[in-house]
Amino acid sequence: MARQHAKTLWYDRPRYVFLEFCVEDSTDVQVIIEDHRLVFSCKNADGVEFYNEINLYARVNSKDSREKRSDRSITCFMRKWKEKVAWPRITKENIKVHVAPDTDTLCPQPAWLSVDFDNWRDWEGDEEVERAMVEEYAELLQKVTDKAPPPTMDDLDFATRVVSCREAELRPEGGGEPVRGFQVVLEDTILFPEGGGQVRRGRDRAASEAARPGPGNGSLSPQPDDRGLIDAVPVLRVTRRGPEAVHFVETALEPGSAVMLSLNWERRFDHMQQHSGQHLITAMAELMFGFKTTSWELGRQQSVIELDTPSMTTEQMEALEQSVNEKIRERIPVTVRELSADDPEVETVRSRGLPSDHAGPVRIVDIEGVDSNMCCGTHVSNLSDLQSSDPDSPLSFRNGPGEHVEAVKRLQSSVKLLQKNNLNLLRDIAVLIAKDFKSKPVRSPLFVLHRKEGDSEFMNIIANEIGKEETLLFLTVGDEKEAGLFLLAGSVEAVENLGPRVAELLEGKGAGKRGRYQGKATKMSRRGEVQALLQEFINQQRDEA
Repeated sequence: MARQHAKTLWYDRPRYVFLEFCVEDSTDVQVIIEDHRLVFSCKNADGVEFYNEINLYARVNSKDSREKRSDRSITCFMRKWKEKVAWPRITKENIKVHVAPDTDTLCPQPAWLSVDFDNWRDWEGDEEVERAMVEEYAELLQKVTDKAPPPTMDDLDFATRVVSCREAELRPEGGGEPVRGFQVVLEDTILFPEGGGQVRRGRDRAASEAARPGPGNGSLSPQPDDRGLIDAVPVLRVTRRGPEAVHFVETALEPGSAVMLSLNWERRFDHMQQHSGQHLITAMAELMFGFKTTSWELGRQQSVIELDTPSMTTEQMEALEQSVNEKIRERIPVTVRELSADDPEVETVRSRGLPSDHAGPVRIVDIEGVDSNMCCGTHVSNLSDLQSSDPDSPLSFRNGPGEHVEAVKRLQSSVKLLQKNNLNLLRDIAVLIAKDFKSKPVRSPLFVLHRKEGDSEFMNIIANEIGKEETLLFLTVGDEKEAGLFLLAGSVEAVENLGPRVAELLEGKGAGKRGRYQGKATKMSRRGEVQALLQEFINQQRDEA
């Protein structure tokens, strides 16, 4: 069976270029990212082989590029060699033909490659980019996790026994009515409790840390708890009570009964990544600049690290980001060992102190050659498991007084409200423009409109409202002379004929289907030439009729 091209979507960002190969249930995935080339191959569930080879428009940093597989697709994040330089296309050449795989046949513009309009946006000179910089200041530190599927763990079912079960209430984190249920203590557990502590297989003993600060370490928040099932009963919360892990469930369980405990591995792996990422950043900030961590919080949406410094320069933040990412690429092992409480080595490791109810050995987490830290939390086994959740912003830092955060949050709220109001007004304007055109007794066969502050949705609303194939629509938004977006809509035949020619005139890139062709333009100053082309086409059609 001949190899096929995988359907491929791409879009551009200031620091990264994204490629998504749309293959469901892929196997044997191989991705080779070189400085000027990308090679992709895989099979689907039916055994069909896919192969794509792309000579890239510009150079990328292959060492700081990666891929992420999901059930539906494989996404590649390629770090630009020259950041904040827009790519008008993904391919080196502005190709009009391609060679079919395993043949010498020349084919038209590849149907498998198109722009991902759902994720595309004009970021050059865009106020959103400037707002993103403000958001970096306010969001403190983005979590250092990759939302790709975590490694498969097939042995996370654990047989144990119910020790006690008593009625209790659980107050939801976001407020509201308390949930009535039961607090269950098991003989042993594999679920990590909120507030620190790790109950280990074979013995109900917690090697735990409290959230109280040690010398010079400020206030620290606990790692979030695990989730899972006791038999088929969902565990809604796990908390530490002395040496015990207490599981909150809504169904009573019989004390003494044997049960099967299972772990939500995706949530656990997310916490492992965030926690190990915090250890790494904290250690590197202290090693490089002497900045101690005064507080940190491992959150469900983002992690926060506060450093003991009134400010950080841009150079310091960039150096810290680079060093952290280098350690990740070096695939440094993360190991766990235990020391007795009276071992002299305990005094040499980084610590925030032990709780008053701690008993048993002290747990040490080592990042080889980087850090040794007293910690009971869950961690990855190698730094290579840490990857950025947003490749456009692997690490974000903030500095200055705590009041700045609230001020920026207020600013963000105001900006978001203004954005929402602006979008609503644009939608209303789009509908009114279309209604005005449709109300005319004699309509022109060509409708041309440019709106600087519009967006892709604005253009599509107009096209939907007019919705007549006998009218050819040419809509543009963005800068009047340079970059922007365009939409050509009309009859399927006209759009298929004219769409690529419009994109070429505007020195842009686009794709189309079902009577619409839309894309990004780099030379909006040539809109007049496009209008002349469209008018010539209409006149020719009229003469032939």
